Amino acid sequence: MNEPLAERIRPKTLEDYVSQSHLIGEHGALTHQIKKGIVPSLIFWGPPGTGKTTLANIIANESQRPFYTLSAISSGVKDVREVIEKAKQSGGLFTSKNPILFIDEIHRFSKSQQDSLLGAVEKGWVTLIGATTENPSFEVIPALLSRCQVYVLNPFDKEDLETLLHRAMTTDEVLKSKKIDLKETEALLRLSGGDGRKLLNIFELIVNSENDEAITITNDLVLNKVQKNTVLYDKTGEQHYDIISAFIKSIRGSDPNAAVYWLARMIEGGEDVKFIARRMVILASEDIGNANPTALVMANTTFQAVNTIGHPEARIILSQCATYLASSPKSNASYLAIKEAQKKVSETGDLSVPLAVRNAPTKLMKDLGYGTGYEYAHDHVDNFVDFEFLPEEITGTVFYQPGNNQRENALREFLKKRWKKKYGY
Repeated sequence: MNEPLAERIRPKTLEDYVSQSHLIGEHGALTHQIKKGIVPSLIFWGPPGTGKTTLANIIANESQRPFYTLSAISSGVKDVREVIEKAKQSGGLFTSKNPILFIDEIHRFSKSQQDSLLGAVEKGWVTLIGATTENPSFEVIPALLSRCQVYVLNPFDKEDLETLLHRAMTTDEVLKSKKIDLKETEALLRLSGGDGRKLLNIFELIVNSENDEAITITNDLVLNKVQKNTVLYDKTGEQHYDIISAFIKSIRGSDPNAAVYWLARMIEGGEDVKFIARRMVILASEDIGNANPTALVMANTTFQAVNTIGHPEARIILSQCATYLASSPKSNASYLAIKEAQKKVSETGDLSVPLAVRNAPTKLMKDLGYGTGYEYAHDHVDNFVDFEFLPEEITGTVFYQPGNNQRENALREFLKKRWKKKYGY
């Protein structure tokens, strides 16, 4: 049987669907809509192997709608228009039976390809379901994004993955013919990275590599077999997240040699250069921050440059940025600051803005005391005045602690001269 295991046991109903209880559980965001057959245009965003395509198929089956599918990798504007024309002929306008158009990897559609979907979605000729592993805010045009609900799918947890394994052994006709002892699962689960399809692919590889009818699955067996069959890089998802993780951790760990190696792996595998550059922009702020503010400028310039240059020269720009970031001093102080501030906001709720620092554009607001007592910093020596800007309930709370590096040590001294009494710098 040539059909992969993941395809052979693909769930057909909500009852058989594994994971994503926040979407299709008893109180899931989509459960009621699917049961009623009234589903808006939507985009599923999540890592590979989390059930995006499966859920789209189930929605079509449950709502008994015509189902059309396109892959953004192999389809163009002409294909989109042909499918939309078929959909218009097979479903009524603005009814619960509107055909579903599923587009896998919608983030790979160009602007013109996405534009070609707008009319059909807007006029109700189709209900669009898109699947993407990339942030829709960056990869889907605003006009289309505003017409779709975005739902996030999470990586499978340990329980979900073990459920998939046992279902495969008990329901698949091929596996049922073998005597499989699932003695150890740690290696299988770790190598899957929360990707259900990857888990089943590895499991099937292990089973098929053993000639005996009785097979005992151990961690050593799995690691031995997988290491011999690992591919260089799969930009559609198999090693996508593992290698970008290694790349980011190498830069964070100040190792330019490891960083440029993992960068080469992604480039040779055909990874989207914008994806690589965007991750470096995030890292420049999260892991370097004020230890070297130029890092963010460098990373953002790199993102703009690779969009202009493209392959193959973009690799040089990416390498320059990666080696610079890896060789830069590191600080996550800004990241920790916003994390702590958000935690405080969730704990204390919507505290009132002090009257003195409120905006007062109208006479009524001024009469109500808005802005009263505010002292303009530039009217004071060194452009500074000891003033209360936080709500009274959290006065003195420290969110930003400068890191221990040359630039942030200087920032600490600056803050100490001004705020030592209040914040203890």
